[in-house]
Amino acid sequence: MHSRFAEVDAAARAGLGSRYSAAVVRVASGGRVRFARAYGALTRAPGAAPVAVDTRFDLASITKVFIATVVLEAVRRGALALDVPLAPVVTEWRGGEHEPIALRMLLAHTAGLRSGADYRTLFDRDVEVFALTEPLVAQPGERVVYSDLGFIALGVVLARRCGRGLAALAAADLERLGVGTTAFVPRGRARRTIPATEHDAWRGLVWGTVHDEKAALLNGIAGHAGLFGAAADVETLAEWYLAALHGRATPLDPGLAREAVREQAPDAVLRRGLGWALKTSDENSCGARMSPATFGHTGFTGTCVWADPQRDAIVTILTNAVHFGRNDLRSVRAAICDAAMDALDR
Repeated sequence: MHSRFAEVDAAARAGLGSRYSAAVVRVASGGRVRFARAYGALTRAPGAAPVAVDTRFDLASITKVFIATVVLEAVRRGALALDVPLAPVVTEWRGGEHEPIALRMLLAHTAGLRSGADYRTLFDRDVEVFALTEPLVAQPGERVVYSDLGFIALGVVLARRCGRGLAALAAADLERLGVGTTAFVPRGRARRTIPATEHDAWRGLVWGTVHDEKAALLNGIAGHAGLFGAAADVETLAEWYLAALHGRATPLDPGLAREAVREQAPDAVLRRGLGWALKTSDENSCGARMSPATFGHTGFTGTCVWADPQRDAIVTILTNAVHFGRNDLRSVRAAICDAAMDALDR
């Protein structure tokens, strides 16, 4: 390890064994990896297998930026349009308050859909139908309401418009984009190579299956959560968007990529791009050192990725923080990001 990243290493180790049992941290700049290190073990049990830099984690809501990318690929192909109301595809929205909802609104969390729901109220419900038919909490386009239900709806839109299931659509596009090891529903022995997440009253220790309860009720395949991936894949996805800003080769449509990291909706906590969140203050988990142009996303399990176009830099942090309870990881994330920017500036 280069000594310039000693503070990154120290910040990652600070939470090990108390905030998470497993972590992988990567720092890249200019399209090149500058630091990559794995920490800890798959569980906090004595003798648990160690984590490697290519270990896959439950990405939680980082799933949203992967699925947003699949959506933008459908836009590139002409299968969908950003600003055309989706009621012809989502027939449940015809003639009601949902009718004006367009793709851009779902991607920017301005469609007015509820944020989510207590999973215990959904055991006897079709979760996709619930997401599509629940009354709105704001007028379409009115304001940001960060919504898992909106991205569940995106999964339905993709499947209906493209005539294939979400898992198959995502697998095809992610393979083509070079992040094909990221996928839904780990199989067989692969499940025990993934860091365990939470011990809950419903399922016991969640290990190798999706942590998010709504995604679990959708058999692990949903637009808002459910993907499992390694830090290198998360970094690569962010790099395709940074590359579009810096004139490097990218498999994405450069214009759509630039649009995705441009502000689509203001918000006091996190401004919104298309799928991506945009830094709004130094209180965001990217910390104080990353520039106001920074874009990224967090995941409830303890994951995040942040990309700073001004420094042409990416910080990826994957952990299993919910293994130690549902505690805020913002300070740990910010400390790692701040240390990474300090190291790159040296």
